[in-house]
Amino acid sequence: MTAIETEAGALQKGSAVGQSVPRKEDGRLVQGQGVFFDDVKRKDMGYLHFVRSPYAHATIESIDVSAALEMPGVYGTLTGDEVAILTDPFFQIAAPPGGHVKDYALAVGKVRYLGEPVVAVVAETRELARTAAEYVMVEYEPLDVLVDARAALAEGAPVLHEECGGNLSYSGVWEWGDVDGAFAEADHIVSIGQLHFDRFNSTPLECDGALVEYNRGTGQWTMYTNNQFPGFAAIMMGPSMRVGLDKLRIVTQDIGGGFGNKITSHPQLVVCCLLARKLKRAIQWTEWRTEFHQSMSHGNERWFENTEVAVKADGTLLGFRTQAIDDAGAYLRYEPLGGVIWSQVAAGMYKWRNIRLEFTQAMTNKAPVSPNRGYSRMQQLWFTERVIDIVAQTLGFDPVEIRRLNFVQPEDMPYETPNGCVYDSGDYPRAMDMALELIGASDIETRRAEAASRGKLLGLGIGSTLDSGTNNFGQSQLINPELQFSGNNEVATVKLDIFGEVVVTLGTTPQGQGHETTAAQVVADILHCDVDIVNVRAGHDSYWNSHAGFSGTYASQFAVTGLSAVKGAADMLAGQMVKLASMVFQCPEEAIELADGFARIKDNHEAALPFMALGAIPNANNAGFPDDPPTMNCRYVYRPPFDVPDKERKFGNLTLTYATQIHACVVEIDPETGVTEVVDYAAVDDCGVRINPQIVEGQVMGATAHAIGAALWESFVYDEDGNLLTPNFYDYHVPHALDMPPLKTGAFESPSPFTPLGTKGMGEGGGGGIHCICSGIQDALRAAGGAIVTDSHNPYHRVWEMLSHPERSRETIEVTSR
Repeated sequence: MTAIETEAGALQKGSAVGQSVPRKEDGRLVQGQGVFFDDVKRKDMGYLHFVRSPYAHATIESIDVSAALEMPGVYGTLTGDEVAILTDPFFQIAAPPGGHVKDYALAVGKVRYLGEPVVAVVAETRELARTAAEYVMVEYEPLDVLVDARAALAEGAPVLHEECGGNLSYSGVWEWGDVDGAFAEADHIVSIGQLHFDRFNSTPLECDGALVEYNRGTGQWTMYTNNQFPGFAAIMMGPSMRVGLDKLRIVTQDIGGGFGNKITSHPQLVVCCLLARKLKRAIQWTEWRTEFHQSMSHGNERWFENTEVAVKADGTLLGFRTQAIDDAGAYLRYEPLGGVIWSQVAAGMYKWRNIRLEFTQAMTNKAPVSPNRGYSRMQQLWFTERVIDIVAQTLGFDPVEIRRLNFVQPEDMPYETPNGCVYDSGDYPRAMDMALELIGASDIETRRAEAASRGKLLGLGIGSTLDSGTNNFGQSQLINPELQFSGNNEVATVKLDIFGEVVVTLGTTPQGQGHETTAAQVVADILHCDVDIVNVRAGHDSYWNSHAGFSGTYASQFAVTGLSAVKGAADMLAGQMVKLASMVFQCPEEAIELADGFARIKDNHEAALPFMALGAIPNANNAGFPDDPPTMNCRYVYRPPFDVPDKERKFGNLTLTYATQIHACVVEIDPETGVTEVVDYAAVDDCGVRINPQIVEGQVMGATAHAIGAALWESFVYDEDGNLLTPNFYDYHVPHALDMPPLKTGAFESPSPFTPLGTKGMGEGGGGGIHCICSGIQDALRAAGGAIVTDSHNPYHRVWEMLSHPERSRETIEVTSR
């Protein structure tokens, strides 16, 4: 069931944009003809396998690779000592103390998390490389382990990186408005001792990997990989390897999912590059699933402690203050950007103007974290939604009506938040009403009674999220003023080839988002031709002149930066086609139109040039042409309209667009077991102008599946010794089709006034879905003691504990009223 509404006054669409045209990618993908990195082979290539640490924290006493090297078919090895000689530590985004971290492609001197790569072994087959790795002898001296970021900050805690003088990677105070004044004005102050957002990850079908070859003549490496942010990988790898970026060619085609997890594979790519040069052969690396779970990239774990909320008697939320403690894992890789990106959505969907958040990030003996669908905003949005529900239950407000009262209203758009971010457009009350209608919220009490007759507890849940899309990398200067990052651009080329083919080249690295299809739709409408004649080159190649410094697919940006670049290039080409036709027909350009694959005179459709003629003139038939014909090869760089944020005030527009998702669900809980079943679910999306509605709906469904998994089943759990207890699919349950509830989707469009196409980012809505389940569980538990949900992850045993001891969850909740 799908409900679709259209905002009055939405931008006029052409014949392609706004339609669910079949995806161009699917022709090859559904037939098994896609080209993934693991499909790329080279003669005599070597297969790489990593020897990984069995300890979470230990010094490396010695390494002996001789037994492995003596095995027939083993080509060579690479150790941390070699890496330390051949490379420099990776550049750190962080300012000191985190900026002092020395992070190499392999462990140097000691290991800091279970599964950290220590030695690389290369052999003629994948199986032999894995076997030979078992013959590498490494002696360790175990050290004390830290698996809790709060304990890592305590005095006397073991230190992971001695050069940092402790485990603190970043700390900052973010305050806007008059916080003290808000609390003085409040009728109620609700105190919440602790909220906890669990460590989990998204699960791409395809793990990380690469095929890397080295050209000894040019000193150039070519990497066929599934890294989803080649621009970032290159700026991390080049300085480390002591080479210019022109020596690093990164190529992608099809990628089996990314979700942010595939941004931080640059250490492994450096190892592949060093071995390709050392062994004079191509190196193939394919990650195993357990390796991915143990060591690749996790989502941030975060605590919110000592939270206080200022509330008026009528339920108006005046402000909050809290202390956030974030766990970065053993290395900073992409951190501490998580320490600033949450501020894009600091206030959530709500109008509170007074906020104080003390953000502290610590390093622990866990796998490094990386962006994960909704990176850092997901945790903050879950927090704001938890606060709303806890305030509502504690003070006796209806959770729907307190949201309605405090939502930023559509007439407020564009709306400047307390920290200078600008919500471009949206209608949050409407989205919530649509979601509640889709799940039949008006009948919830009848359904609650019916569930009770079957011995079940039934609850209604709500969750909201803002997909803040197109980052202003100037936000990085808020954590490190010395960084030069700011803004974010993207590049596209559109050309008319010799036989009239329209060819589009992108700088992005799609992992299932349908870039080829949506780019073709935009170009087809601008050139007034059929989508089928627009050919979009798959993937990314850093040797094409169609990428920028931060090209990639991340941060919900393609519909804005990628398609805006496509639009710019297509507009340029359309102008050149009109100009060339006017030159041929010797008439003013205003007399020419593009229609049905022709450039023709508006008042005389018989005078028409097909695309083939327009392509042939500049490319193959230009001799004797009276003037220089237009090139029909157009490159456009789109630069979002960002300013550098105010570093002193931590104030400024950190992202360009804000798409909306509001989720609503109905859950049933078995009070004897604590098992939660999602029996009804709806998600309503507003991402501005939808280029391809079916693709948008698929992204919303994917975000919902991620959210339900994180809320009920998926969590990276460590024991006190730093062992990961959920290292593979035996213990880490990713929801499959049979786990998913009936899913209803709704949509409407609030075009962004800030983007050329009215589009916004979309598809990162996991924070709203995670909270939706938490909210439903808390609502269901009201009839069984009124437990408060304080954790993002609520499997059956945690729900059972709340049923058994509801008072424990309320121990740190206090209300002070005047």
